[in-house]
Amino acid sequence: MSKKTQIGEGAMVEYVTAMIGGQLFGLPISRVQDVFMPERVTRVPLSSHEIAGVLNLRGRIVTVVDMRARLGLPRDDDGKTPMAVGVDLRGESYGLLIDQIGEVLRLPEDGKEENPVNLDPRMAKLAGGVHRLEGQLMVVLDVDRVLELAPEMMAA
Repeated sequence: MSKKTQIGEGAMVEYVTAMIGGQLFGLPISRVQDVFMPERVTRVPLSSHEIAGVLNLRGRIVTVVDMRARLGLPRDDDGKTPMAVGVDLRGESYGLLIDQIGEVLRLPEDGKEENPVNLDPRMAKLAGGVHRLEGQLMVVLDVDRVLELAPEMMAA
């Protein structure tokens, strides 16, 4: 489902990178619709703590998912304005609230590894593998797993 390009012998995959709680994550570029600064997020009464609320983005109602809460991380109180990555799932629009957006990385498809056994279980349940980069590990987010919200959350 990722954008793949043939270069030389192996296929390359492009990822939009994001920082959440000091960890580098990658989202397959084919799943990313847009990147925006969420404004006027309206809290939905009785919704899960993982749902930050909803907003109107160019005429579409977007459900905003707090990725820190989704990963079981504490709230970020450093005062920085969060960013959001827009994704779609089955015709519904979602904004994944992240700390910071990064660059687009082109990585060899065969460089992606299975989740290591010592990967934090909170991340492992949402990850579709990892890429080992110089000095850090990029966790590849599986957008479908991220948006597998419990039925009571979907009532929001």
